[in-house]
Amino acid sequence: MPIKPPALDDRSYDDLVAELLSRIPAHTPEWTHPRPGDPGRTLIDLFAWLGDTILYRANLIPERQRLAYLRLLGMPLKPARAARGMVALQVKADKQVVALPVPAGAAIDKPVPFATLNFCTAYPLTGSAYVRRKLSAAEQADFNALLPDLQAVYQGVEGTPTGYVTTSVFAPGQNLAQGVDILEATVDGALWIALLAPSAQQRAEALQSLGAEVRGSSRALNVGVVPALDMAEDMEAVSTRAPLPLLWEISTGSDASTPDVPDMLALDVLEDGTRGLRQAGVLRLALPNLASIGAPANDPRQNLMAGVGNAPPRLENEEEAERLVSWLRLRLPPGQASTTSLRLTWAGINAVQVEQRQALPARAIGVSDGGSDQQYDLGISAQGSADAATLQVIVHDAISGSAVWPAVDDLGRCGPLDRAVQVDIEAGTVRFGNGVQGRVPSTGSRIVVDGLRVGGGSGGNLQPGLLTQLDRVTDMRTGALAKPSPAITVWQPLALQGGADAETLDAAERRIPAYFQHRDRAVTADDYRTLAREAPGAAVGRVAVLPRFKPHERNSAVPGAVSVMVLPARSSVDHAAPCPRADRPLLEAVHGFLNERRPLATELYVMGCEYRQIGLTVAVQVADGFAREQVLSAVRQALRTYLWPLPIGPAGVDGPWPDTATSDGGYPLGRALTDRELEVVVARTPGVAGVSPVRLFEAKDGVYTELPGIGKAVTTLTLEPWQLPELSAVVVTEGVDAPASVTSPFDDPVATRQTALALPVVPTLC
Repeated sequence: MPIKPPALDDRSYDDLVAELLSRIPAHTPEWTHPRPGDPGRTLIDLFAWLGDTILYRANLIPERQRLAYLRLLGMPLKPARAARGMVALQVKADKQVVALPVPAGAAIDKPVPFATLNFCTAYPLTGSAYVRRKLSAAEQADFNALLPDLQAVYQGVEGTPTGYVTTSVFAPGQNLAQGVDILEATVDGALWIALLAPSAQQRAEALQSLGAEVRGSSRALNVGVVPALDMAEDMEAVSTRAPLPLLWEISTGSDASTPDVPDMLALDVLEDGTRGLRQAGVLRLALPNLASIGAPANDPRQNLMAGVGNAPPRLENEEEAERLVSWLRLRLPPGQASTTSLRLTWAGINAVQVEQRQALPARAIGVSDGGSDQQYDLGISAQGSADAATLQVIVHDAISGSAVWPAVDDLGRCGPLDRAVQVDIEAGTVRFGNGVQGRVPSTGSRIVVDGLRVGGGSGGNLQPGLLTQLDRVTDMRTGALAKPSPAITVWQPLALQGGADAETLDAAERRIPAYFQHRDRAVTADDYRTLAREAPGAAVGRVAVLPRFKPHERNSAVPGAVSVMVLPARSSVDHAAPCPRADRPLLEAVHGFLNERRPLATELYVMGCEYRQIGLTVAVQVADGFAREQVLSAVRQALRTYLWPLPIGPAGVDGPWPDTATSDGGYPLGRALTDRELEVVVARTPGVAGVSPVRLFEAKDGVYTELPGIGKAVTTLTLEPWQLPELSAVVVTEGVDAPASVTSPFDDPVATRQTALALPVVPTLC
């Protein structure tokens, strides 16, 4: 049975009253009827109440011992965490079209107090994000039928015609949980943000608001970007990923009729709160002069090249086209082909980050009596936990003057003259030293706390759209909070996350076993696997640990070396999709997380998988009662599932390979592949009555060469311990003899994108 901390005395008020009443016959037998309301019964009730309060304080002794034990371990209770998120601001342009400066600290009062964390110039503009989406199979068929006519219209324009559909993303009401991959899902690998005026009549005024300020300094535009990252529980920033060199550009309004003027201008990044897309944040982009901002004509009757090639996408909504002021474009610079995926959850203009805290004015919490170990209460227990990063303790001494006493984790390390305090954020207390370990404030010194930002709790985890109005803004001249004029509305596109209540004592004690087991240190292979999957910002689908392996030398006998192979998570159901590959940001995120937790003498490597591209052909006989195409498709899917490198097959079913001591599922690393086992996989597919010998091919330099052994001997593909097979081509036919050749269905997306001529396609809507 679990050992629970005992109560020193478990008697309640009613128990004490009953015990006192039971003693009356022994001590005062003449008192025969102690009724409620009698003077003697009132004294009994009074003493029972006093005794109950004393017992309550006595029973707190075990709780205090538990808290003291946690403090000795360096594990104080965790304070309440504040929810954080991103919102977009917009100035109401009902009467006047102006840009308003919004300093950090602006307040949103309802439904839960929030405060902004960034400076922002709120423009009377909205940002609508678009991508050039790749065509579906049906749309591609219609586009191919129009190719001869399109080539005649755009005669003389270089590039391979590639159709796209202008698709709105990150709009209100859309499901933003999965995000949008602007590299894989688009034809140009870019995100476009249309800067739209409130109305077509206010377009000129909205454009003028982007001009230089009265003092002559250029304007800056806040752009919020939220990458689709799996963050840690404590909302830890992805500090170990290498920053992505993003390129931000703005349209100038140039089109084919003005070839001497560039169509896009690169913007300087003044601040990057995303740290190169390591985390969600706000970027401040320096805007060019007003003459260099514009948008090309959207109507193809006025501009034949509208939406063609590198021009901004063509808007099919005429109302939005009339409000269009300019275009922003986000893309990777040329030469960044190693990054194959860039998934964003949201992006928009006039963005600021908000946090579930409210600022309080400076307050005096007490006057020093000159004694040791003085402790003062901040008086914020009803408002949540304080923000340790901004809290300052100021001691106003009549002799030595006023000074800030810095907060330290342990006063025991301080000397007798060290000005320091120990702040318990969860309890809301400030404690001074005893004169030997930490200085004591002199008698009469006034203790003041400044920079109080309080809040936090699970109540701040709000669903999208609940924050709607900016209530108070800091006045730039007086510093006071006042209602903004004109009004500023708030759009909250994503749910606010990260808020948590203060930790309980029981929850803190549950952390002690993990603390003693050093679960935050990578020692065993299981430690590496567990921690790699917990790396912040890394959507890991598979982890395999290779002890003593050095990937650069392909050497499996290096003492002290540990290689961790990771593959990104994938939920594709396309049997022709390439196998998942770890890009550089994923590898650096996992390496940085493990590197801080490895032993000093360990040589750590985090790598992707080396694939051996194979193709195969097979012929099957379809059983009676089964549809031919359905059976052939099921065979292709069964082969793909069997060779899939992730623990879960592409169809969402459990794969055939169980979890092992060094890997968490998927086709085993280094396991030799034979044609006989593939024949068994085909034969087990429902609807297959017979199967021909499988023919295996390996791709080298784009050429598929058949492996020896067809017919009599077993055909075997031998793999190294760090290799996996990749089924890049498969041909399944009905008959008795497998085809003698295969062709690869894959094209290089980067090379295709560079030579493509993007053409807008209007989708057919029913």
